[in-house]
Amino acid sequence: MKPMLNTLALGLSLTLGLPAWAETQHERHVAAGDHSTALAEGLVKKIDKAQGKLTLKHGPLANLEMPGMTMVFRVEDANWLDQVKPGDSVRFLADRVNGVFTVTRLEVVKP
Repeated sequence: MKPMLNTLALGLSLTLGLPAWAETQHERHVAAGDHSTALAEGLVKKIDKAQGKLTLKHGPLANLEMPGMTMVFRVEDANWLDQVKPGDSVRFLADRVNGVFTVTRLEVVKP
């Protein structure tokens, strides 16, 4: 009976303490200048409106732990494809959405 009570107490303490711990970790990352959500820089190489895709030559993507390369991304908002053309410089945030690399934020860099 005692091992069961110990397990219950441990589980309860983790359940109650985990949200507070996660919040302090988030605050530490923000204070330390965590760049996991920093926008990456890229160059538009190709636009595929029919497929909702954008080919970007980009620098490192910190949040995906990915080096710079040229690759195809889906876009979260298909209207963004009307705002860019090949050769445009952009800043963007990409993430895995349902297992697919997707641009979740896009800004055109004005010359």
